[in-house]
Amino acid sequence: MTSPRPDALRAFTIARAWFLEGRRVDMGELAGALGISRATLHRWVGGRDQLLGEILWSMTVEVFEARASGKLGRGAAGIAELVGTFVRTVNDSKPFREFLRNEPERALRILTTKASVVQSRAIAKMREFLDEEVEAGRLAPPLPVEDLAYLLVRIGESFIYTDVITGAEPDAAKAHAAATALLS
Repeated sequence: MTSPRPDALRAFTIARAWFLEGRRVDMGELAGALGISRATLHRWVGGRDQLLGEILWSMTVEVFEARASGKLGRGAAGIAELVGTFVRTVNDSKPFREFLRNEPERALRILTTKASVVQSRAIAKMREFLDEEVEAGRLAPPLPVEDLAYLLVRIGESFIYTDVITGAEPDAAKAHAAATALLS
């Protein structure tokens, strides 16, 4: 049986598996594993930061899918639950914590800057959920929805990266409490 032909999806799949195993995603090794040049790999997936961003987003989106499927509550309480669940899920991810510990500056750059696919997509998803709750009459937002979505994502980030930023332990309960206070 032959192995699948290399392409961008195969590159992503291998890199994601490596990340989840706690293995460093090295672009030279990945190109070698695929039997392609680094230049071809770069054309397919962008640089290492872009690839890691996509891997991290693939993990993040699972929490949002749980919300979309109705596994989390509705209204202000449901949005606060989403923030807390998101933080708890990320904080419980051994591969993520290892990446954050080994490459904190890169992790923060990939995850929390305006160039971040993770942050921009998380804000867009949060905005969708907020709009849905407002339209259904289950939420009276204390701020414009765009600003509220941004702030809720930043609250979540604050309690994910606490150890890198302040040295304190990451805490999903505090994220949930902060989101509840904001939405109450």
